Amino acid sequence: MSAALSKILAILDLERTGENSFRGTQSFAIRNRVFGGQIVSQALVAAARTVEGAEPHSLHGYFLIGGDPSAPIDYEVERMRDGRSFATRRTVAIQHGQPIFTLTSSFHAAEPGFDHGPEMPVVPDPETLMSPDRVALASSRLVPAALQRYFKQEQAIEIRPVDLGRYSPKSERQPLPIEQNIWMRANGPLPDDPAVHRAVLAYLSDMTLIDTMLVRHQHTVFDPEVLAASLDHALWFHRPFRADEWLLYSQVSPTAQGGRGLARGHLFSRDGRLVASVIQEGLVRLRSDKPAQ
Repeated sequence: MSAALSKILAILDLERTGENSFRGTQSFAIRNRVFGGQIVSQALVAAARTVEGAEPHSLHGYFLIGGDPSAPIDYEVERMRDGRSFATRRTVAIQHGQPIFTLTSSFHAAEPGFDHGPEMPVVPDPETLMSPDRVALASSRLVPAALQRYFKQEQAIEIRPVDLGRYSPKSERQPLPIEQNIWMRANGPLPDDPAVHRAVLAYLSDMTLIDTMLVRHQHTVFDPEVLAASLDHALWFHRPFRADEWLLYSQVSPTAQGGRGLARGHLFSRDGRLVASVIQEGLVRLRSDKPAQ
């Protein structure tokens, strides 16, 4: 297991400070803010620790302000409902005395039912794609320097984009497809506890969605002129999975307008089962377009 993944597992093991209160530490910052996926996953862990006999099936969160990476985050859980089949929780993440994120999550006791799902896109297997080590050492003509620097860092989540070419500068700024597919998995074996795998999937579900919003416009989150941040995040768990095995994150951005973009994602297991769905709205604007404060 990579040191980066060990650190993620450590921050997901929240300290219990009361019957419905928890405290989380930090992992790393993105542009001087706490990574949104960390807050989502920690809020999910906090809510799940107040529920017995049911597993999370959906969550909906709103990012209120950027988190301070130098301070712990307190999570307060409200037990909104405990029914025979479903339970509902509301979790508020607090820093410096004010809320920075709010999450509503629903839990469902397992039961039999109808079963259908979409087909997984046909894409190359992850073993045939460039590994992070190869990306980091690739020619700058193939991979931009910012992407090389990202892959040189030890990552908790291993990422293999199906199309690395979209990160390269184009001679003609023509629109690119609004879809992208990325293989992801935890960078090392995880414990067998399904709650750990759900928390890790919640963590990685916030990765690359905003980048998908920018694909059509030949920008990436690595561009210094781009100002981007998650605004809200919704996640549905459908079927059992392991986050330390390859998952295909198939994403599409149906719209971007007025400084906001929307992206949808389906996460498929290697054998083609749909295991989770994600929708996120993000702030996506060029810094020159930023309104006056």
